[in-house]
Amino acid sequence: MAAQSIPVSGWLSSKRRSQQVAHSITYVLLIIFGLTFAFPLYWMVATSLKTPPQQVVVPPIWIPHPLVWQNYPKALTAYPYADYLRNTLTICILNVVGTVVSSSLVAYGFSRIRWPGRNAVFILVLATLMLPYQVTMIPLFLIFRGIGWVNTFRPLIVPSFFGNAFFIFLLRQFFMLQPAELSDAARIDGCTEFGIFYRIILPLARPALATVALFQFMNSWNDFLAPLIYLNQQSKFTLALGLQQFVSAYGSSWGQMMAAAATFTVPMILLFFFTQRTFIQGIALTGLKG
Repeated sequence: MAAQSIPVSGWLSSKRRSQQVAHSITYVLLIIFGLTFAFPLYWMVATSLKTPPQQVVVPPIWIPHPLVWQNYPKALTAYPYADYLRNTLTICILNVVGTVVSSSLVAYGFSRIRWPGRNAVFILVLATLMLPYQVTMIPLFLIFRGIGWVNTFRPLIVPSFFGNAFFIFLLRQFFMLQPAELSDAARIDGCTEFGIFYRIILPLARPALATVALFQFMNSWNDFLAPLIYLNQQSKFTLALGLQQFVSAYGSSWGQMMAAAATFTVPMILLFFFTQRTFIQGIALTGLKG
């Protein structure tokens, strides 16, 4: 027995070393890829803190000295940042509310209620994902212009209250994971279908709803094309449009331009770091069942 245990222990030790080497290589590769993707962000922040000669010197200066913090107040006062921020937050918050409410209601109908043609209609909804925005851009603009919504926030907000095919799919996947016995027990107790949705399904779907809200907030925050099409008055511009105006007017001032870009980017980074656990949990849970 002792003679047989030696090869077994040696095999286990060799396997353990192989796993450690594989894990070490994986971590090294992840660190390299992480630094590669983080480098543009570092360069943006570093450039925003440099003096004008340091911004264009060759070879480049990797660590700015001295730190020029004045670029940030100059960038934020060069255009009405507070107005752009208020407009952006208004659009983002209303889009999040509209998308979460409408998409969750439609997803509940596709996942928990049986009705004729449900699967066919769901496939039709998913088929809309194959239509690029460029195809519907002109027809939508003609419709909104015809009803007098151009140069208002309505074209940027109202469509979110009619659901989003991708978010409907995500929420449907999550709702299908919930046991049917919960809904059956609630019906026996006299709960209506909306009561089941509001009192049972939604509280269980908080990670998925948080994921949808985070996705929609990021999409609305970074959206440039739709505000460019529908907003003509500068007082109604969003941060994305305001940043473009800043680049056009102050393109030679790299420090202030990078400071404005960093100010625009930092809220999204902080939002992801504070919600990454919920975000990852929601993505994992919505992909377990088809």
